[in-house]
Amino acid sequence: MNAPAHDNGRLALMLNELRLPTIGRLWPEFAERSDKEGWQASRLLGALFEHELAERAKRRIERHRNESHLDPSKTLATLEFGLLPMVSKAHVMALASGESWLEKGATILMFGPPGTGKSHLGSAIGHALIDVGYRVLFTRTSELVQKLQAARKSLQLPSALAKLDRFDLIILDDLSYARKDQAETSVLFELIAERYERKSLLITANQPFSGWNDVFPDPGMTVAAIDRLVHHSTIFELNVESYRRRKASDKQSARQRQLPEKNQEGGTTIMS
Repeated sequence: MNAPAHDNGRLALMLNELRLPTIGRLWPEFAERSDKEGWQASRLLGALFEHELAERAKRRIERHRNESHLDPSKTLATLEFGLLPMVSKAHVMALASGESWLEKGATILMFGPPGTGKSHLGSAIGHALIDVGYRVLFTRTSELVQKLQAARKSLQLPSALAKLDRFDLIILDDLSYARKDQAETSVLFELIAERYERKSLLITANQPFSGWNDVFPDPGMTVAAIDRLVHHSTIFELNVESYRRRKASDKQSARQRQLPEKNQEGGTTIMS
């Protein structure tokens, strides 16, 4: 008994209803090839489903990258490890794969003066984690504190913290710029306590722990926050020459080296 035939328009409607846009786009070409080469039905279906799943994964990664608010230029590919001699590339690559540290709710802490590459390193790890299927959020610490404080005032703080649970990693950039006299930073402690040993944080800070009394409302809360963060943590200390200044200097030097070459090609000599 022959299988019933379906017209192309009807198939398109069904594939759209089932939300299979890639199969809807590819099936005519694959069906024609299948007829010519005598594929079994399982091979045709398998090929179409593989493409659908691949496209779906690609769209999911793009969606997660958009929601992350990560700087698209700060990736592992653009990170110059040569300017960060105290950072092990192998260690960073291991963290970037996710391994088991995200499942443990472990923390990464990055300390160093402004411009030493903390944000770039943290963002690069975030991008790599998105590539392997995790969800990441990058935010200035002071901005998140303000949002959580607004949620507390409207009695929505538990709901706001629950929404943040969808992210496997939250990158809190510039924690040292959050000040207890600018915002009620006890909500920051609640975020740290809420995610402790469940969901991961990556924190960058210009000041060591000794300067964190300016962030939290009282010394007891500061100690409690640090205690939770250092448990199951990886700590990077980037006490080097400004990463941004060094990169800018290297680019300037490269441009200056190119000038004599261009002048020589053009037959012009510049006398100093």
